[in-house]
Amino acid sequence: MADVTKRMLDLLALLQTGRRFAGAELVRRLETSPRTLRRDVERLREYGYPVMTRPGPSGFYQLGPGTRLPPMIFDDEEAVALLIGLALAAAAAPGTAPEDDTRGMGAAADRAYGKVDQLLPARLRTRAQLVRASMEVSPSPSPAIDTAAFAAIGEACTRHEQIGFDYRGPDGTVTTRKAEPYRQVLTRGRWYLLAWDLGKDDWRTFRIDRIHDLTPTGRRFSPRSLPADDGRAYLHAALTRPRHRAVATVEAPAETVADKLKFADCTIEPLADDRCRVTAFVDSFPWLVINLGLIGAEFRIHAPAEFADLSRELAGRLLRAGS
Repeated sequence: MADVTKRMLDLLALLQTGRRFAGAELVRRLETSPRTLRRDVERLREYGYPVMTRPGPSGFYQLGPGTRLPPMIFDDEEAVALLIGLALAAAAAPGTAPEDDTRGMGAAADRAYGKVDQLLPARLRTRAQLVRASMEVSPSPSPAIDTAAFAAIGEACTRHEQIGFDYRGPDGTVTTRKAEPYRQVLTRGRWYLLAWDLGKDDWRTFRIDRIHDLTPTGRRFSPRSLPADDGRAYLHAALTRPRHRAVATVEAPAETVADKLKFADCTIEPLADDRCRVTAFVDSFPWLVINLGLIGAEFRIHAPAEFADLSRELAGRLLRAGS
């Protein structure tokens, strides 16, 4: 039975790529016989997967678009990963408003988390229920995301369709924008839209929780070249540009420093087993020097001079406070 299940999962994984496969290729990849392949295809159809076939020399197998959600087939690792992913999404994304916790991405993830065991095959259902019962995730509040807007932006990114929306800035000012969406990027617990702003004639980043009244325009565009390796790199540069960059060497293992600075925007480069270099982007030098001091190891500031001067001033106040 285990061999049959694995073979079915492998066949489904191949077909879900959307490609057309000749029967001979599937037989070769699955290391099975043409007769067994035909049986497995019929099993998938019984489960609700619309597998299309064409006989003859130019024949093929292809997974067609379905009209209903068929029973899910997960292997053990996929089932556990799905449960963990939904639990994290439910904890990190609250409902749209405190008075209405039934809407929004977090609420949707929570509902899906409660239903996923109904979609699992019988052999995994009990195990999944036990794993789910053992899990607790501490809330990690982040701005609520409207799932409809998120889906609409995703479709516009893929279809290269211009969008219009109202955007509320950090000071509460609302402006109307038209943009060519490029990517939705998650960083620091927030979702951002990276897009070409048609009004500014430049790349801009928008927090998705501040986007309202989004409307696809129906106008298509040719994607522009992003001035970065990818959306994550561009967003990181955009978010750190107005912040302070600091470099220090810490006489402690990189793993220890990473644990102490887990909430900081920084890179940690091991220099030896018990020594590392920290490059951080911060809004406040005092916050960084205090957290470096709490590591409990010697450290030396290399840049900028302003950071070193502030640290000496703070050290003097601390000495006077204890005298």
